[in-house]
Amino acid sequence: MERLKLAVLGAGFWSQFQIGAWSEIPGVEIVALYNRTRSKAEALARKFHVGHVYDDAAEMFGNEEIDFVDIITGVDTHYKFVEMAADVGIKHIICQKPMAADWDTAKKLVEKCRQAGASLYIHENFRWQAPLRRVKDILDSGIIGKPFKARVSFLSGFPVFDNQPFLKELPHFILTDMGSHVLDICRYLFGEAAKLWCQCKTVNREIRGEDVAIVMMEMANGMPLYAEMSYASIVEHDMFSTVNLLVEGEKGSVELGPGRSFTVSITTAEGTHSEKIEIPYYDWADPDYIVNHESGIHINRNILDAIRGKGYAENTGEDNLETVSLVWASYESARTSKLINMKEFS
Repeated sequence: MERLKLAVLGAGFWSQFQIGAWSEIPGVEIVALYNRTRSKAEALARKFHVGHVYDDAAEMFGNEEIDFVDIITGVDTHYKFVEMAADVGIKHIICQKPMAADWDTAKKLVEKCRQAGASLYIHENFRWQAPLRRVKDILDSGIIGKPFKARVSFLSGFPVFDNQPFLKELPHFILTDMGSHVLDICRYLFGEAAKLWCQCKTVNREIRGEDVAIVMMEMANGMPLYAEMSYASIVEHDMFSTVNLLVEGEKGSVELGPGRSFTVSITTAEGTHSEKIEIPYYDWADPDYIVNHESGIHINRNILDAIRGKGYAENTGEDNLETVSLVWASYESARTSKLINMKEFS
């Protein structure tokens, strides 16, 4: 198998896990690592045996032969680095979620890649978590019949600001950070939303953005869906790094949770059957994030197959733009206290 050459931009908290996920996939060679603080790049390069380190992205693009890039930098730099990669002729560009810091920049970023003839992929990995893939299989099997309502929950008091202090300063927080995941899961499981209403709240007085959001959606198929997310919750079953959900159908229901147990339960007239989803251990992964970190292997493999022409990528820029639209429509609804018709949101 031909080894494809990958360059990584960013050596922050998430980069070690994204690179760790790449290390599990054959046929990929990370040839270069960029970070504006060179010492961070050097430390990460030593850990994963990356040969070339840069603190100048333009120099890296000029010196290296690169088949594709993975951009794992702060959201405010995403457009800059996507544009830089597209302008030097790189045809496959992966960008960390959230795609952009605002709705207009997200649309501009997708259009830039379209004009450059570059394939853009967004590293939106939550839908690749093993428990959620199992729920999708169950829904597609028809065992619970046609779903008529659902709830998707992320409730946590995990000290996320300890290892990612920059999150405190974001003017928009939980909807861009966790809402990108939660709303993408809603799309993955139930299709597109027709209408939504949102309310936001800031409980933690030490942060700029909101840490609680409730989104009520009417899906295109008419199903009501309740999505809740909070980083201010002190609950018995903390949901950090995953979600819990309950889907009710005409023949039964399926539930994921509670907490981080990774247990999927199917209830029909015959009773309830539960199964524990086992997550493998990897020495580069953090046990607190294991279901999330392990999902990175699956999304990376899916993207690599698309790059090789062996399949299609679920998480294209064009597809993720639909998730981004839900995020910013939610902010608009919270700001105006109005119901948003997604066909009219642009």
